Order: sequence, then C-alpha cells, then structure tokens
Amino acid sequence: MTAGRSISDHPPRITETQLPAATEKPQRSWLARMAILTFGWIFIVLGVLGLFLPILQGILFLAIGSMLLSMESPTAQRILTHLRNKFPSLDKTMIAAQARTNRIVQRIKKRFG
Repeated sequence: MTAGRSISDHPPRITETQLPAATEKPQRSWLARMAILTFGWIFIVLGVLGLFLPILQGILFLAIGSMLLSMESPTAQRILTHLRNKFPSLDKTMIAAQARTNRIVQRIKKRFG
C-alpha cells in the first residue's frame, strides 16, 4: 500500500448486473438493433483512426462506440465492465456521459414522441 491510502479509498467494483444495459435490455426491432451495431462499429473505426490522425478525437469515438456496442453485445458489455473496474476515472466519466445522454434522449422523446 502507498502512504496515506487505505483499502477503503478504492471504489467498489462494478458488476454486470449493476449496469443499465445488462439489467434492462429492451426488445428492439431488427432495424434498431442493426442501426445500433452499425453505428457502434462506425464509431470504433473512427476512434481507431482518431488515435493516429490529429483531426479526430480517438478516445471519445472509442468510448461512444463501445457504449453503443455494449447495448447489444454481451462480449462488449463484459469488456466495458472490465475497463470500468480497471479504470475508475473512466467509470465516472461514462456514468456522467450516460446521464447526459439519457437527459437528451428524454428531451427528444418529449418533443417528437
């Protein structure tokens, strides 16, 4: 242990059942499912390109793509859970991003739904 840190300073581990995508997976139409997977992979490709090109924000696109893919893929959900456990700061950022995304989706549903 490092000086000044105790075991209680570490954040609790996340389990798959604590994540919204793992517990409340809604039934989606075939078209919606394909759109989520397609956009997820597009964002992953943009993220990989962004790691090498100074124009694109690679990490941002990788995060968006992994969140989209984790909505439909159990493998992507496990990888995302592992990364969130390994990097607590990433977990905090992703929780904030999910909350913001949910607020935006609710506003869109109110306006157009």
